Amino acid sequence: MWKKVYPPLILILLLSVCSLLAQDKKAKKIFRIGVTQFTSTVASEKDQKGFEKALADAGFKEKVNVIFDRQNAQGNLADAQATVQKFLSEKFDLIHAIGSPNSRATVKLVEDIPVVFSSVTNPMEAGLVPKKSLPGTKTRTNVTGVSHRWPVSLQLEMYTQFLPKAKKWGTIYHQGDPHSLGLIKEMRESAKRLGIEVMEAVISNSEEAIQAASFLAGKVQAFHIIYDDTVLSSLEAIVKICNEKKVPLFTSDLESVPKGALAAYGLNFFTIGYSAGKRAARILKGENPGNIPWGRIEKLNLVVNEKAARAQGMILSPELLKRSDRIIAQ
Repeated sequence: MWKKVYPPLILILLLSVCSLLAQDKKAKKIFRIGVTQFTSTVASEKDQKGFEKALADAGFKEKVNVIFDRQNAQGNLADAQATVQKFLSEKFDLIHAIGSPNSRATVKLVEDIPVVFSSVTNPMEAGLVPKKSLPGTKTRTNVTGVSHRWPVSLQLEMYTQFLPKAKKWGTIYHQGDPHSLGLIKEMRESAKRLGIEVMEAVISNSEEAIQAASFLAGKVQAFHIIYDDTVLSSLEAIVKICNEKKVPLFTSDLESVPKGALAAYGLNFFTIGYSAGKRAARILKGENPGNIPWGRIEKLNLVVNEKAARAQGMILSPELLKRSDRIIAQ
């Protein structure tokens, strides 16, 4: 009688206990996320902050159920590859790769760990997604992420609204930067459609950027500086030249506006990282990364600097100020 009545009850109790233990184990799961970036920049730091904020908003908080291992290659590709090998050998739960060099190194080496890339200009050319995998489609691999392809045409169209009568624009770029060469090509095409002329100055170091700005300042009606690290590293000196010569200075980088550029219509890297973090949260919740579409950031921000405008001989129209996402008045 004893044997016939109680074994089913004991079995039910055992199953219940096992189920609770399994749920508790799942609840206490600590996810390890490897973060790899090529260099330390304001943009990459904002990207990672946005990434972590999105995860936290989804319930994945550092020191609670997430551990981040943040690695910086300091511009060394061999170190970037070594970082990926470390994440691979230690079987991390997910890798966040910031920038094209690190993302390429990661995707090339990793097949079994989910990879979320961000701040990559062209994921297809970089080999991160299949050639036929257009933005908004699924990769069907272990990879997904967010592209920050620079909207060169939209930027130039916006800046010509500030100066509709300006027909001669100047720009400066590093001749050895493939990223810059691609942006300049798009800028030429856009300028042709808009019916304006672009005078180009090609440089090989930051000192030459200052010389180029001084040379062009007397020949153009405005500057548009693309996202070129070498040129932007000399921004303060270029701003000084533009202020002296009364030449409006527009850039692709939002961070340049508080430093003295008149305006920038561009990407918010925190938003890029946040979008990538939302994809990472879905993966940690059980989704296959290959089923989460990769995409581009569609929202652009317009930031203007009224003080810089006055220094560069311009008065901003109320309409443009109204359209701005941020106005720097002092």
